[in-house]
Amino acid sequence: MKANYDRACIYPKDIQNITGKSYKQSRLLLHKIKIHFSKRPEQLVSLEEFCEYTGLQPDHVTRFLK
Repeated sequence: MKANYDRACIYPKDIQNITGKSYKQSRLLLHKIKIHFSKRPEQLVSLEEFCEYTGLQPDHVTRFLK
């Protein structure tokens, strides 16, 4: 089932709010996700990719994106 959310991509500030990590640690995690999915630095990370990498459920994550 697809989650209902307003945005398709996730940013370091979102990761910081979701995980409680620092902004710098959140940027590093985003970088690791991009490497995992073979993305170029300018490409965005989708909510689905973030959830697949971290193992979090999309409906739990979307609560932090509203």
